[in-house]
Amino acid sequence: MESIQEQLINARQAQKSIASLKDEEKQRFLIRLAEVIADQSGEIISQNLKDLERMPAADPKRDRLVLNEARIAELSKSLADVAGLPDPTQQLISENTLENGLFIQKKTVPLGVVAVIYESRPNVTIDVAALCIRSGNVCLLRGGQDAYFTNLFIVSLIQQVLKEFDLDVNIVQQLPADRKYIADILKAEKYIDVIIPRGSNELIEFVRKNALVPVIETGAGVCHTYVERTANLPLATDVVVNAKVSRPSVCNALDTVIVDRQIASEFLMLAAPKLSSYQVEIFADETAYGILKGLDYPFLQSATAEDFGREFLDFKCSVKVVDDIDEALAHIAEYSSKHSEAIITEDATKSELFLNQVDAAVVYLNASTRFTDGQVFGLGAEIGISTQKLHARGPFALEKLVTEKWIVKGKGQIR
Repeated sequence: MESIQEQLINARQAQKSIASLKDEEKQRFLIRLAEVIADQSGEIISQNLKDLERMPAADPKRDRLVLNEARIAELSKSLADVAGLPDPTQQLISENTLENGLFIQKKTVPLGVVAVIYESRPNVTIDVAALCIRSGNVCLLRGGQDAYFTNLFIVSLIQQVLKEFDLDVNIVQQLPADRKYIADILKAEKYIDVIIPRGSNELIEFVRKNALVPVIETGAGVCHTYVERTANLPLATDVVVNAKVSRPSVCNALDTVIVDRQIASEFLMLAAPKLSSYQVEIFADETAYGILKGLDYPFLQSATAEDFGREFLDFKCSVKVVDDIDEALAHIAEYSSKHSEAIITEDATKSELFLNQVDAAVVYLNASTRFTDGQVFGLGAEIGISTQKLHARGPFALEKLVTEKWIVKGKGQIR
């Protein structure tokens, strides 16, 4: 395919087909798709293995690529969850009658054609398609080469169900993974209403700087957990270890531990054996390095400036020792990607200070940053975690796949 022009035209035309679907029909569609995804679990895994065979076993992105029975069952369930959510379109926001008799309403309507550019995560294919269909949007999916075979098969299943419902198959399309088409996507303002990049910071920055189409960023996650001096240290240890090792390749995983100097030795003594059992490589500042060296921590490096503000996406993290909460807040302000930040403390005043002052989409008190997820937050699924402040922030899900429309009814009024 030398051009994606035909796909773009087809996407714009497919809006008529999705617009004709009633709420209950969209629900039935997603429930049927959930059944098909579950029934085709074996073939999805088979196609996924083709992609996995092309990726080195040590690549930290590998975990993002894997679809096994448990993950496919979870995806099928998420489709049913999205089906059960309220339709976000045609919601009446306000209405008013002016003195001249004009009747004015404001309602929610679909965005239109949504293009999502993403890497290595075939679950995004299902999540985005489900959320777009539920909200009456057409979606264009540009997944990475890493998940080519998996994405191709999943989109074929979605289009199979679209045919079952006598809908335009172009409601959900897979765009070529070849990078030469990226520029065409970014400049297709005539056909695409919004682009949502999901992946590495490099990808997001490239899209943001080069797109003519409006962009909603789903940012990279550089996540900190600050262990304040009054923290319950066994609790802090469990939270930090969970945030780092439960699934290190995702954006809500911990990247930097910040710890008060007063309790740094005691905390690291508790955390080090657990992190070591997962072979977590620690990039430690001078103070933390001395403590961990004394504990004979086997996977230890001296931190450089580049190790702070770094999204590791692997069994790696940095450690920063600070004198107080003011220094912790300053460090987060400098290095945070504004995704998810946590404090572990028993001090109510300091917890409120942290929760109010930290500029991030999600802030936590005494809990793991790993909870930042649309499905966990009761949103059914998500397109990504938005770290910007316009239109959507935090888990970007069904409720934000709409815009507003003003409807004005008159009886011949003129101005």
